[in-house]
Amino acid sequence: MTINPDLQGRSYPAAEVYDVGREKIREFARAVKATHPAHFDVAAAEALGHRDLVAPPTFAIIVAQRADAQLIEDPESGIDFSRVVHADQRFTHHRPIIAGDRLVAELHVDGVRAMGGGAMITTRSEIFALAPGDATGAAGVREPVATTTSSILVRGEGQ
Repeated sequence: MTINPDLQGRSYPAAEVYDVGREKIREFARAVKATHPAHFDVAAAEALGHRDLVAPPTFAIIVAQRADAQLIEDPESGIDFSRVVHADQRFTHHRPIIAGDRLVAELHVDGVRAMGGGAMITTRSEIFALAPGDATGAAGVREPVATTTSSILVRGEGQ
């Protein structure tokens, strides 16, 4: 199956809420060898002016990949995940991710470019924090947290 060129311009709505917990931040920080005390110690984070632990900058990938899954799992996309090679990832932070945040991400397909028998697909995830007390995002009050841009190469048959 070939990649659907009509994916460009498509958006996938924010779906599942991701609750950022202290232990999730600590585990991620350990995994990526981020050693700043604000990732592990609430007092250190508060000393920097934050209300709780601060996630390492690349923590946003967890939420972004959940949004990317909507595209990968879309039967209309034509993407065979076994043929995907991750090409690029960029982060723009609007504010730090903090323990206690409830995050959602909207996915936008910004580009689809045929490359031989495959395609390069560029996506953008807009990550937002829900307002305190808004369990599902139904209130529509969302604070921009990060924008991630990702490019994947979907190899064609025989590549």
